[in-house]
Amino acid sequence: RPSSRMAATTKPTPGVGAVEEPLDLIRLSIDERVCVKLRGDRELRGRLHAFDQHLNMILGDVEETVTAVEVDEDTYEEITKTFKRKLGMLFIRGDGVILIAPPLRTS
Repeated sequence: RPSSRMAATTKPTPGVGAVEEPLDLIRLSIDERVCVKLRGDRELRGRLHAFDQHLNMILGDVEETVTAVEVDEDTYEEITKTFKRKLGMLFIRGDGVILIAPPLRTS
């Protein structure tokens, strides 16, 4: 069973830009645009302002994409619909987070 105190019990990262623990990758993405996938076929893209060890996050300049699959009553065909909206600032509760994709780094 993973400890919920993982971030509090770890030692500091020696080098700037070094990734030694999972949360280090998120720490390096502060003030950068990230993609966050959530339960319920939701995806968020926005600038990461803050996070904690529970993966609660604050994103700014957010674009939310919700994908819904409906079944046509006549043909029983699956119809995929995508809804998008823009939000200025958003608090994300960490228990709904499935994946956090940091920005692509080239160097």
